[in-house]
Amino acid sequence: MRKPENGIGQIEEAGAHHEDGFFSRRGFLGAIAAAGIISLVPAPLWAAVKSPGKISRTIELYSLHSKEHLKATYYKNGRYQPRAMQELNRFLRDHRTGGVRAIDKKLLDLVHTLWQLSGSHEPIHVVCGYRSPLTNKMLQGRRRGVARKSLHMEGKAADIYIPGCGTKRLQKIAVRLKRGGVGYYPRPDFVHVDTGKVRYW
Repeated sequence: MRKPENGIGQIEEAGAHHEDGFFSRRGFLGAIAAAGIISLVPAPLWAAVKSPGKISRTIELYSLHSKEHLKATYYKNGRYQPRAMQELNRFLRDHRTGGVRAIDKKLLDLVHTLWQLSGSHEPIHVVCGYRSPLTNKMLQGRRRGVARKSLHMEGKAADIYIPGCGTKRLQKIAVRLKRGGVGYYPRPDFVHVDTGKVRYW
């Protein structure tokens, strides 16, 4: 398992930058590059993503801040599992305030899909999940570019990386899916994904 990097606070704060941004030149070039990502993913996996049906969905997470590990089957027999959802909501809490909010089911499905397509067997490393209004305001005071209405505050965004899958490759897969916003942060080494409007930076 990959060890957490130094300066985790800086990593998380960087994840808020440009969240409500627009389709930039960099994003446009990234989208073009992502068009070829399908060649890096087996066809059966793409087929499963398009037609998931009632297949069970199990997700495995590791928190860089709390050092907690969670493996949960949150979707089974065509239904989201309440107990597993509660566990995930708590796991993805604001690590600073302890605040918990219901995480968007679409976000969990997006992260789960990225994990599948990455081909990695390592847990998904979470840099940031839910962010309380208090934490978001504090980060605004520290860093430029932190979104005032961050989707992290709505439980609709996560900053992640997946050991065994390069961050650039993960970004390309996320762009290819077109399920929301995708932010690429190579120096802190993570990808921001959310279930808002489709946009890239």
